[in-house]
Order: sequence, then C-alpha cells, then structure tokens
Amino acid sequence: MSGIVRDGWFSERDTFWPGQALSIKVDEILYDKKSNFQDILVFRSNRFGTVLVLDGVVQCTELDECSYQEMISHVPLFSHPNPRKVLVIGGGDGGVIREVVKHPEVEEVIQCEIDEDVIQVSKKFLPSMAVGYSSSKLVQHIGDGLAFMKEQRGQFDVIITDSSDPVGPAQALFTDDYYKLVKSALKPDGLACSQGECYWLHLPLIKDMLQFSRGLFPVVNYCSTTVATYPCGQIGFLLCSNNSVTQFEKPLRHLSDPKSMNLKWYSPEMHMKSFVMPQFVKEALLM
Repeated sequence: MSGIVRDGWFSERDTFWPGQALSIKVDEILYDKKSNFQDILVFRSNRFGTVLVLDGVVQCTELDECSYQEMISHVPLFSHPNPRKVLVIGGGDGGVIREVVKHPEVEEVIQCEIDEDVIQVSKKFLPSMAVGYSSSKLVQHIGDGLAFMKEQRGQFDVIITDSSDPVGPAQALFTDDYYKLVKSALKPDGLACSQGECYWLHLPLIKDMLQFSRGLFPVVNYCSTTVATYPCGQIGFLLCSNNSVTQFEKPLRHLSDPKSMNLKWYSPEMHMKSFVMPQFVKEALLM
C-alpha cells in the first residue's frame, strides 16, 4: 500500500510520482478494508471533507471532486450533438454517473465497474457523489471493463473511462488495444473521454497515448483541469472522436439553465479554456 496513516496524518507516496508526497490530517477513519481487488480507505478531513483512497492513492475528496467529475463528464457530453447512450467504464464513486444523468438528452447510462465494494462504500460515505446511482437511466454491470468492452460494437454515443492510474488492473485501460475496443464500441459519430494523467509527471505516457489514438481516430485532443489533492494539482483528459468534424474545444451545446445542473466547476468558458496548454506541453505533445 503506497499510502499510510500515522500520527493522525494520511501520507500518499507512490513510485508513479517519485520525489513528492501528499499529506492530509485525518480527523476520523470511517472505513478501512481490503476488497477482492484493492485496499479501500475512507476518512474524514476537516479541510477536504470525506476522502476516498484506493491502494493508498487519493481518488476523490468532497472539496475538490467537482473539478474532475464535471470536466471528464461535461466536456465530451457537450461536444456531442445528441448524446443519448453513454458508457462509463470505472467511476465506482458515482461522480461521473451523477453528472451524466443531468443531461436531458441522455436516455441510458451503462456503467461497468470491477469493484462493487467501492460502489457500496461510496453510497454510504459519499452520498453527494453516489446520488446518480438512484437514476432510472442507469444500467449497471459489475465486472472487468476490458472484458466488457470486447462484447460491444457500435452502440455508444459517448464512452467515459474514469480509471485509476495505470498500475495493476487499470494498466490495460491505457493501451492501444483498449482504445481499439473503444473505437469499435462507439457509433460512427461517437466520441470518448478518458483520464489522461498529469503533464508535470507523465508527458511520455501522454504522448504515447496521443500517438496511438491519432492512428485510430480522426480527431484527438487533450484538455486539463486542476484538482488540489492530485499529484502536482493537475490532471488531463484524452478525447477521441470517430467524427472528423468534432471540435472538442468548442462546445456544441450550451447550458440552458446552469443552476438546475448544480455545477460548481464546469462552464462553457472553462470548457474552452481547458484546452489551452503551456508551451512545453504543446511542444512535447505536438499540439
């Protein structure tokens, strides 16, 4: 386990981001058990609210989850003209489901999550994120996302892959073989969005992902958001479209009533500006 609680503090250390660590003061440990797949820790922090940790790595906190959940969901959904059928791979905390079902155009959301314990823990300790699980639009599958994808052909308008870092079971979701499955599971005008790692730490990985995606899809892009409790405070999203006219940086649809969607982070302006990259990133990723 790469994270540890000692003397009332949780510290996250991982070889995937060497030379740095995140520490959060723990007010109360709410849950600490091992599932069939990973260690699950939930604790209460005065600064960040409830914190979900998987295998020692922070997945989300009540304070800053909005910037991740809203961007990985709404950037692709507002880039599609009519996203009726959506697939979510992973996302056991429920945050992506919560955001996807806010779109009136979405008729059905299928989720495939490998670890049912994460879902149940989130329902109990992160109800504000797991609220989407009560939606009548949701069809849920418990199982391996890669195996599930092999059975899908041309069904989805949007596929969102909300995975952990490419270590262990999630590693397969960062390969060209997985993106070939994504392409075949999408409709001819479908598009996809996946967790795309941190450009401060993982530029070679991001570059590789962009390169093999560009060999599969006519349109590929990368956008970014900030999350206070993620390594270096930044995370990106890899966006791919089967439709050659897709312009991810320009939302096709706009919020008719932002207040009704209860958004804390996403806006059309934030959508467009998330594609503005630092010069060193543009040069490294050939953007």
